[in-house]
Amino acid sequence: MTSIPESIQAAGTLDEALAATIAHFGADSGTIHLLEADGVLHLKAASRGIPDFVLQTVRTVPVGKGMAGLAVERAQPVTACNIQTDTSGDVRPGARQTGLEGAIVVPMLRDGAAAGALGVANRTERTFTEEEQALLLAIGADLAARHG
Repeated sequence: MTSIPESIQAAGTLDEALAATIAHFGADSGTIHLLEADGVLHLKAASRGIPDFVLQTVRTVPVGKGMAGLAVERAQPVTACNIQTDTSGDVRPGARQTGLEGAIVVPMLRDGAAAGALGVANRTERTFTEEEQALLLAIGADLAARHG
């Protein structure tokens, strides 16, 4: 079982949990979306510094669209070493407007089903290790249980 850092477990709000997660991974940015009754992901927490036009674009995300929507649809992490040059088809053109490069979005699983998406990104290229992915999945599941 992957051990969630105390700073993240102690976070009372999604904003605090996101900030602690970004700090733990040495990332530059992050978002949390929750899947609501309308079947759409809704932005619930975002790190500072994300441009307003990007926030407007990701305020709601359909399941299956963009990295967050794909992570929820697949119930698996979606990663990009560099979203600026990614050719997998998983990264939408608007994501390049963030100026970020290395990114990962994991589903926030509750009882085996995705209840939301947790994403973190860096300004430089980054490949997230299997251990980092497992920890992000554990954090996502913890957040889904507490806030989803």
